[in-house]
Amino acid sequence: MTEAARDIRATAARTVYLDHGATSWPKPQPVVQAVREAVEFYGGNPGRGAYELALATARLIHDARRTCAALLGVRDPSDLAFVSGATEALNIALKGLLAPGDRVVACSMEHNAVVRPLNVLAAQGVDVVWVDADSTGLMDADEVEAAVRRAPTRAVVCQHASNVTGTIQPVGDLADVAHASGAWMIVDGAQAAGHLDIDVAALGADVYAVSGHKGLLGPQGVGLLCLSEACEPRDLVQGGTGGGASELPTQPTARPDRYEAGTPNTPGIAGAGAAAAFVAEHGHAQHGLERELVARLHEGVLALPGFRVLGSPPREPRVPVLSVVHERVDADQLAFLLDKRYGIAARAGLHCAPAAHRTLGTLATGALRFGIGWGNTAEHVDLAVQALAEAAG
Repeated sequence: MTEAARDIRATAARTVYLDHGATSWPKPQPVVQAVREAVEFYGGNPGRGAYELALATARLIHDARRTCAALLGVRDPSDLAFVSGATEALNIALKGLLAPGDRVVACSMEHNAVVRPLNVLAAQGVDVVWVDADSTGLMDADEVEAAVRRAPTRAVVCQHASNVTGTIQPVGDLADVAHASGAWMIVDGAQAAGHLDIDVAALGADVYAVSGHKGLLGPQGVGLLCLSEACEPRDLVQGGTGGGASELPTQPTARPDRYEAGTPNTPGIAGAGAAAAFVAEHGHAQHGLERELVARLHEGVLALPGFRVLGSPPREPRVPVLSVVHERVDADQLAFLLDKRYGIAARAGLHCAPAAHRTLGTLATGALRFGIGWGNTAEHVDLAVQALAEAAG
């Protein structure tokens, strides 16, 4: 083990990790084992060779795709493509479905993974209409419907859950609104997957973008692009896909090859498959624990003088994300003190979602965000509340 590895191992051992909204850690051992085995043993490129190693790698990816599809309610596994993350999935959807002259209705709580591609498209002639959420970050389906009906609309875009407030959006209702007007429903599921029971088909999402490394508990660098049967975004990247389509001069149109140009991230995909299997087995109990822990944290913070919590009241449905603001001590200072004095990892700032903070009135200050996930306990939550009280005292 290198000296740097020893140092970070010691740091990890003393850290109380409450930043699962950014990335989940530590990973369950089956995920770690799957990644390690993929690096050690699966040496072939899937679809690129007929020798046993390449065939074994192809089977591994095939099995991971089926496991992830089953977890998310994707009826046909070929409608699920492995990409680098939710950001790439959303870029494929937005840039692959929208063209100059199109109109898209989007929600004011979106992450930069939606906002920035839409700003690029707006500069190219796409009409982007933003609908404001309420003071808790919740979208009103009636307001979205009114915006959609004002002019022909190509797509509606909304997060499933906020990475700032944890607010769960009414994506099923929004999908009904979109489809009634002949529009696509594009959903950013980065904060929802792994924390909620998700059935993409039942939700009515034409695109559902998933980050593999957050609530899904997989490794970084892998994500899922889930498409409805009729939704065909243009491919943004062209290249080798192996298999029988190699002689084609253009990218194949068959799924999932159309969206998986280049050598796949086999270790990441193996980890995502193992993570999906783990969540399928343990998710129900974990979801209940997360709800209790985030409610405990919420109630504990509200009992402290000078603090407020962004989003809905305690015990209202949310994913296990909680952002707090103090009337006097800024979020960066709180995060610094929690780390140095208590070993608590939490994230201060705008959380790559300035549009959400603008909606909530915290663009100038940001907030301190706690993300609860696998491995957290009531003791961790109580320590965080105690640390906030002392850091702000």
